Amino acid sequence: MSHTTSSIIMVPPVDFCFNQETAQDNEFQHKIDQPHYVVKESALEEFTLMVNQLRDNHIEVLLLNKHHGDTEMPDAVFPNNWFCTRHNGEIDIFPMKTPNRRAEARPEALKKLLIHNGYQITAINHKQDSDSAFLEGTGAMIFDHRHTKTYAALSERCDAHLLTSYNQERGYETVSFNSSSSKGKPFYHTNVMMSVGEQFAVICLDSIKDPQQRATVENHLKQDQKQIIDISLEQAEKSFCANLIQLRNLRNEPLIVLSESAYHGFTKEQRQQLAAHGKLIACDIHTIETVGGGSARCMIAENFLPKQ
Repeated sequence: MSHTTSSIIMVPPVDFCFNQETAQDNEFQHKIDQPHYVVKESALEEFTLMVNQLRDNHIEVLLLNKHHGDTEMPDAVFPNNWFCTRHNGEIDIFPMKTPNRRAEARPEALKKLLIHNGYQITAINHKQDSDSAFLEGTGAMIFDHRHTKTYAALSERCDAHLLTSYNQERGYETVSFNSSSSKGKPFYHTNVMMSVGEQFAVICLDSIKDPQQRATVENHLKQDQKQIIDISLEQAEKSFCANLIQLRNLRNEPLIVLSESAYHGFTKEQRQQLAAHGKLIACDIHTIETVGGGSARCMIAENFLPKQ
């Protein structure tokens, strides 16, 4: 099963602003002293430049646009939290923690976009929705498709029971653990402290305080022959170094998409290690990172669906 794809879905940040609801457990969001319209314009400009960069590097970028009548969606630019696609044509829709993010889940609009672009959908699965348990897609879960494993840091947005039952249904092994920031708070999403590529993993091992849990995660990665690029808490928190994604373009060339802050946050040696696994595509998304508290990986939803 392929771990990477050349087709992705992205959502323009037309309502982008500081989201007070998600800021309760996302310590990477920051209010900046600029008018709302300036912040939104900056985010839209960054988004457009990123899309162009990806298309210039032969990635198919499908845009899920807002329709007339849709409610305000300040975090819509991070679509990987509400759905993921599967190689067998299925789409899974996940339960989101904050009420103002649940509006982002637009399965019919997503279905229309994908079918229009020639993709086959065999089923849309709505995962358990409740007011107390959440599982926010590939923000909460880091898939290793080649080895059918899921890495996940438990948090308010990654419920242990939902995680286990989802992976059992999917046939993936669960590798769960507790991870916390330098302030002692659980990371809101696993993908801010870990990413997994075909033959590498970027991970902040320092954030896994329990020695046994840390050893378990390391052993899984080593057993699957991943090159481990271990980053510091500072690199994870200030530069979003773990929030990157490996893709393969339409020419079957490996690419690694990350932010400019992540690119500069890596040491020279780490950048060289990473570049051995694909061309580094560094995107300037400073406003989106600062205000939204998410980075390049959060902005990309992979499309693994088969062509019609």
